[in-house]
Amino acid sequence: MCAATAGITAVPAQAAPGQRGKLISSAPLTNAAALPSAAKNRFVTYVSEGARGQRIRVTGTVAVPKGTPPRGGWPVLSWAHGTTGTADACAPSADTANGPAHDYLSITEKYLDKWVARGFAVVQTDYEGLGTPGGHPYMNGASEANAVTDIVRAARRADHRIGRDWFVAGHSQGGQATLYTAASRSRDIRLRGAVAIAPGSQMSQAAEYVKAQHPGAETALPFLFVLLNGAKAADPSFVPEDLLTPRAGAAAKAGRTNACLLQLKQLSANLPLDKVFRADADLTRFENYYDSQEALGLNLKVPTLVAQGTADREVSPAATQNLVKDLCSRYGSIAYRAFDGADHRASIDASFEASLKFVQDLRAGRTPPTTC
Repeated sequence: MCAATAGITAVPAQAAPGQRGKLISSAPLTNAAALPSAAKNRFVTYVSEGARGQRIRVTGTVAVPKGTPPRGGWPVLSWAHGTTGTADACAPSADTANGPAHDYLSITEKYLDKWVARGFAVVQTDYEGLGTPGGHPYMNGASEANAVTDIVRAARRADHRIGRDWFVAGHSQGGQATLYTAASRSRDIRLRGAVAIAPGSQMSQAAEYVKAQHPGAETALPFLFVLLNGAKAADPSFVPEDLLTPRAGAAAKAGRTNACLLQLKQLSANLPLDKVFRADADLTRFENYYDSQEALGLNLKVPTLVAQGTADREVSPAATQNLVKDLCSRYGSIAYRAFDGADHRASIDASFEASLKFVQDLRAGRTPPTTC
């Protein structure tokens, strides 16, 4: 699988030897990223493939259930996390009780603990460039899907009780990553199904949305800085500060060094929308790149559940419905579930029981309902 990257030039990253999924290191994990219901939590480093096709090192976590695995080994849930930021401190594996991304990760850690308590080996990638050398190419579908897939391979090398059957689930940024993963194929491990919660879309519109000061643009502003930094990570010749005022440029730079999404929200809280972009800012390159990373047009290969909260202000329910309609035009085994009153983050817990049933049905050989 390869996503187009219009307007972005090839950039070498730190080389990582070996095949994708090679386990480089494994060590005990004891911080907030460790799942309480697991028998064992590990911090792993493994080989994956970056946004431009180069071998890279990626970090992540592996949680193994208690008890005796079923025949064939523990089934796997590979979790694709939502937006934390682009600074190394935003990597989920580095989370602590007072960490800069704990406001979000505390939610997903409790959610993932439910999966490991129900007999799933839970693996979570940090993605390319989060906690490892190089920038994080935020919302680059190919890079995300590679990292999400390769950690399953690495986890099986870290613990041989982990089986070949796996499922992918993700939220927001991770929802988009989930759809890219569902469009890929692997022979050595068997992807059985996918759960995309509030999948990110319409990324290219964020800049114009803020620039035009549309209603709700204040909500989009912190994500804009993450998007700009993601484009820079894919191509260092793209300089966000060339588009931004000095004050906004300082926020973008902080997002590359030590500020996660919560801190970016704080930094931009008093930034007037008419003071974000320079008067001569040309958004074409930014927009072309993120247009190329939309999940629209993907050919999914496994049954997929798309979950969406009706009160979500960060990912529009209408945009998700449009995405599902497009995906259904090429693959019929997609179910769409709306959760009344759930906002962006609340959709994670609101969709858990439906997601668990969806996965259990697939494991039992039952055909989940479709809305296509």
